Amino acid sequence: MDYDDPNANIRQEQAGLRRLAHLLDSSIPLPGGFRIGLDGIIGLIPGLGDLVGTVLSSYIVGQAYRLGASPAVLLRMAGNILLDTLAGAVPIVGDLFDFVWKANRRNVELLDRYLDNPGRTKRRSGGLMALIILGVLGLGVVGIIAAVALARWVWDAAGGGA
Repeated sequence: MDYDDPNANIRQEQAGLRRLAHLLDSSIPLPGGFRIGLDGIIGLIPGLGDLVGTVLSSYIVGQAYRLGASPAVLLRMAGNILLDTLAGAVPIVGDLFDFVWKANRRNVELLDRYLDNPGRTKRRSGGLMALIILGVLGLGVVGIIAAVALARWVWDAAGGGA
């Protein structure tokens, strides 16, 4: 570590987050030069995969908060994860979206831009906030519907509906 550089720890954190984003979004090369990551692979597991991917992606947002990212940056990062999670919940199409969207890479780039020049970051519009709130509410509704469907399936499988 360079003791003459007060930002050395921050740069180390950024490098670690870049490595994590690469692992989650782009670590597996495919023919034709396209790359996918573990987030997309994990997302193929119905139900649980998207939840695990969201938790891993949320770590980057948590670290951004710890590093002092502005509320506007954190909001945009959360929006990227929300979009990734909502789209990823749609069978097949959502999985393809997950391979292309690369929310973790986007979030690390947002954090890097902010940390490079915090004064330039501007507050996002109320429209973005409304969109995120609607997305969170939609995710909650989808979660409730899925929980009810799972409970019915378990009840029927256990012979409770006969």
